[in-house]
Amino acid sequence: MSNFAPKFLMRLRIHPLLYELRYPFRLATGSRTHTNAVLTEMEWQGFRGFGEAAMPPYYGENHETASGFLRSLSDSGILSAGLKDWSETAPIRELIEDTMAQVDALTPGNHAAKASVDIALHDLWGQVVKKPLWELLAVSPGEMPPTSFTLGMDRPEVLQKKLEEALDFQIIKVKLGSDDDRSIIRTVRAMTDKPIYADANQGWQDREAALDLTHWLAEQGVRLIEQPFPKDDLASAAWLSARSPLPVFADESFQRLADLDRVADHFHGVNIKLMKCTGLSEGFRALQAARLRGLQCMVGCMTESSCGIYAAALLAPQCDFADIDGCWLIQNNPFELPVLTAGRVQMSSKAGLGLTPKANFL
Repeated sequence: MSNFAPKFLMRLRIHPLLYELRYPFRLATGSRTHTNAVLTEMEWQGFRGFGEAAMPPYYGENHETASGFLRSLSDSGILSAGLKDWSETAPIRELIEDTMAQVDALTPGNHAAKASVDIALHDLWGQVVKKPLWELLAVSPGEMPPTSFTLGMDRPEVLQKKLEEALDFQIIKVKLGSDDDRSIIRTVRAMTDKPIYADANQGWQDREAALDLTHWLAEQGVRLIEQPFPKDDLASAAWLSARSPLPVFADESFQRLADLDRVADHFHGVNIKLMKCTGLSEGFRALQAARLRGLQCMVGCMTESSCGIYAAALLAPQCDFADIDGCWLIQNNPFELPVLTAGRVQMSSKAGLGLTPKANFL
């Protein structure tokens, strides 16, 4: 753990972690057993807020890059300056957005590290005014959509075990993108009749074959398709979207709000992830902008702890679909799990995000 203590009584603590997955996570392109993460803890005037950077290897962030960015941010004084005007009556949401604009401009990239700062600031806001974030952000918990539960590629007996452990989830997300896509769906469909979200993870190449598969997937109870083609092949995405019986969502093709104009005419919807778009401040703006463009919206996640999932859940009631199961995929979550009811994440009545740290961590 590293400690940084800028001026104005604000302290930034960094907790580098290695989230261990409950099962090896296999895609068509490879397998991994853990995810690098950093929990960012901000303490100000006796209040404490948490944020999270979950950093799968394919986005290029890790402990070293995140710690380096947070160290430079601490030295910059941006956070201290942004916090000094906080009070119970201050327009804190606007102050957070102004602060995050400066944080984002400090250096390029580091999206997950920036998200950890944004989430911590929001959690701290709730602690300062002693209210849950969903109330402060005018989120409607009763409109929470069910979240899917993700199945990586695996042997049939392991898939069966995963499904048995995920009985509270009402939707299954299946990773595709290999030559065995039909076999994978048949195997899962033999085990459950729950609706399926299909994520091709950029694995499809042939347009006609993809269209034929999409019609077959619709017959199997699949509800949507994520990222069918390589992220820069927008022409193929547009071709499929114009013909597909299922909505086609951009994930890797859509990272941040600035990407919206580039992808809006090529997909039916976008997958908004806080770790891609630097947190809640931009996440809500991306959601609103996507709606104005007539796009459907999904809120997604990486393999994250309850910290990241509670934050992502704040966007979910305004989205059509949710895939915020990350904290159920890891075995060393530093916080207690959210309550899940009929497959829906329940918002906490506690201040801020509503986190309960486990005694053996903090």
